[in-house]
Formats: sequence, structure tokens, C-alpha cells
Amino acid sequence: MGPLLIVLLLALLLFGAGFALHLLWWIAVVVVIVWALGFVMRGTHSGGGRNRWYRW
Repeated sequence: MGPLLIVLLLALLLFGAGFALHLLWWIAVVVVIVWALGFVMRGTHSGGGRNRWYRW
């Protein structure tokens, strides 16, 4: 009974980690897309140069 519980807990832990890592990959993809759009959608400021569209 003990080894069966250990295997089930290990499978549950690995499934949770796999889901979390998959979710983190999608979040990273979205952040990279937003970051890349920042270079395309930046405007000009009054000094004539180009400025970032975000403040950080």
C-alpha cells in the first residue's frame, strides 16, 4: 500500500509541475510578443527622437 501511494503522489507532483511549466512557457511567449510589439508601436516625443511606449 505504501509504494502505491508514493507512486501516485509522485505522478500527481509531476503532472502539476508539467502543467505549471507549460503555463510558464505560454506566459513567456506572451511577454516576448508584447516586448517585440513595443519596438514597433513606439511613438516619437517632442525632441524628435523615438521614445518607449512603456514607462519601465
